[in-house]
Amino acid sequence: MKFGVLMFATEYAVRIDTLAKAVEERGFESLWLPEHTHIPTSRQTPWPGGGPLPREYSHVHDPFVVMATAAAATTTLRLGTGVCLVTERDPITLAKAIASLDVLSGGRVIFGIGAGWNVEELRNHGTDFKTRWKLLRERVLAMKEIWTKDEPEFHGEFVNFDRMWLYPKPVQKPHPQILLGGGPAVLRHVVDYCDGWLPLAGRGLDVPAAVRDLRRRAEAAGRDPDTIRVTAYGANPDPTTIERFREAGIERVVFGLPSAERDVVWPLLDTYETLARTVTP
Repeated sequence: MKFGVLMFATEYAVRIDTLAKAVEERGFESLWLPEHTHIPTSRQTPWPGGGPLPREYSHVHDPFVVMATAAAATTTLRLGTGVCLVTERDPITLAKAIASLDVLSGGRVIFGIGAGWNVEELRNHGTDFKTRWKLLRERVLAMKEIWTKDEPEFHGEFVNFDRMWLYPKPVQKPHPQILLGGGPAVLRHVVDYCDGWLPLAGRGLDVPAAVRDLRRRAEAAGRDPDTIRVTAYGANPDPTTIERFREAGIERVVFGLPSAERDVVWPLLDTYETLARTVTP
């Protein structure tokens, strides 16, 4: 089992290059960065986590700038978006950014994606909340064409471009692993066009049971369930829970770090490191 950590990178948190070095030195496999381009002040859409929206959601840095900074400070640490809101980004420029980062990092990118939950935020990007899942699917399929074809083209309802040249191509073949974030409602999308699932593991979801459902769906669709990887995102640092995840075949567990300075973050990193070393390989 692999272990990683996530943090909202902000101006009031430990610098990301400093954090990335500390995470790698402690033997963690990956560092994950969330994304919000902005948060509309209307606050009409409730936060799915319940209660007031945490401050860091409106202060978080751009994930790809952060990942590039972390990549330059490390040598083996994998870097994931947790998650990239593809429904708020142009698929051509996004495909180029991810491929460039994958090349420059030596193939260390993990592409966690999501459709978005904030209606007003999506609207500011011209995205209709009701059709966001169709939009996400098309953009991902279009990006796959860009990554894997010398002269890609795509003609869909939301994405449309003629034959083009776009380089570089990702180091990882056919492309970086694509993990879809969300609850059990997204499992059909995972089976359809993704490489894996990125469930929020710390909000009461029975992840092992959902993984069994995911495997059944994959088999029904004629897809090998073993080709679908699962990362338990934002997991509770509980040994019993982590052992259940391991038994369920979950590939990776990611623990959350607060957007804070090192005097707060370092003790948590040490705690997570100790826990990771106690779990059966």
